[in-house]
Amino acid sequence: MKNLFLKWNEVSLVKRILVGMIIGIIFALAIPDATKWVSIFGSLFVGALKAVAPVLVLFLVMHAISKHRTGQQTNMKSIIGLYAASTFLAGLVAVVASFIFPVSLTLTSGADDLTPPGGIVEVLRTLLFNIVDNPVNALINANYIGILTWAILLGIALRSANDSTKNLLESFSNAISQLVKWVISLAPIGIMGLVYDAIVTNGLSALLDYGKLLLVLVGCMFFVALVVNPIIVYVNIRTNPYPLVFKCLKESGITAFFTRSSAANIPVNMTLCEKLDLDKDTYSVSIPLGATINMAGAAITISVLTLAAVHTLGIQVDIGTALILSVLAAVSAAGASGVAGGSLLLIPLACSLFGISNDVAMQVVAVGFIIGVVQDSCETALNSSSDVLYTATAEYAKKRKEGKAVKISA
Repeated sequence: MKNLFLKWNEVSLVKRILVGMIIGIIFALAIPDATKWVSIFGSLFVGALKAVAPVLVLFLVMHAISKHRTGQQTNMKSIIGLYAASTFLAGLVAVVASFIFPVSLTLTSGADDLTPPGGIVEVLRTLLFNIVDNPVNALINANYIGILTWAILLGIALRSANDSTKNLLESFSNAISQLVKWVISLAPIGIMGLVYDAIVTNGLSALLDYGKLLLVLVGCMFFVALVVNPIIVYVNIRTNPYPLVFKCLKESGITAFFTRSSAANIPVNMTLCEKLDLDKDTYSVSIPLGATINMAGAAITISVLTLAAVHTLGIQVDIGTALILSVLAAVSAAGASGVAGGSLLLIPLACSLFGISNDVAMQVVAVGFIIGVVQDSCETALNSSSDVLYTATAEYAKKRKEGKAVKISA
């Protein structure tokens, strides 16, 4: 039994996850009534990731900032620039696709109990209050903006601490990182439970009426992942981007697709950055930051669903307004993590640009929840995998400028 366990651990994590997916599909088809004891594995896995992620972010960022010396170079400016550019371009792709493949909706009710933000000012206000949140409350509620803020401030304050304090902080950071590795090793069992639950609970029949809308949404996300992102990477590193793109999609995107949580995928991304041999001082900050502001998938969702409402109501849109929508979608998407309901609840904000009433906009949000089984999974996979992609891109671009060889393994 011990030898079997050791051999199982020698198999790559991605292959083990694929085995878990296959078992989950078989169980869903063979024993659909066993929901209580099969799907619990998925819930436990996601719960464990969500439990460890806030503490991981706090200690890793604190440790990275406390070690930072004046004059020490990091790639954070480049990474933030890449995050912003990719989110805007994703919104622009969604706008163009919505004009080429216009979608009309049969609007329904069902979102009356949701409260969207009243404007971009409210989104920014929410973000500011998340920044000044109580640190204990931020950890309990997984408010990553607040956690990041406290981690950075405490890290700066600890830069003048003695070596013993910094060593203790490093020991805590390493211990939590080890806990994360243990949790991630359970991914195949967790994915099995998540796949089982998705197939048993959410049949595909409910999605047929919204097939065209879903195709436009998912098509845009695939286009960004496989065309736009590689172009951005190539412009920066001037070498074939696809080995890096596919590695990020394979090792980060697959897990994010099933967990449907950028926050839960932070430990997975941290481990992938370590495998790519990236600078820990950089990725310990850029990965949790990306989970809060790098939202290309959210920008696509906001743009496509907003323009679906526009086409349904027969509103004419000029090029200038479409560009403004791309910018608004990018800015709103960056604030999506600070709003209950994520990207879908920011649709009324974008709809207000075209004078669409809140009642109609909230019906569009209801449609978003209907297709959310697929939409949210693809959105999270794109968002989370690109956090690692652009962190690696910034570091490889820096090496290229320094004349160092850049080698990316598939």
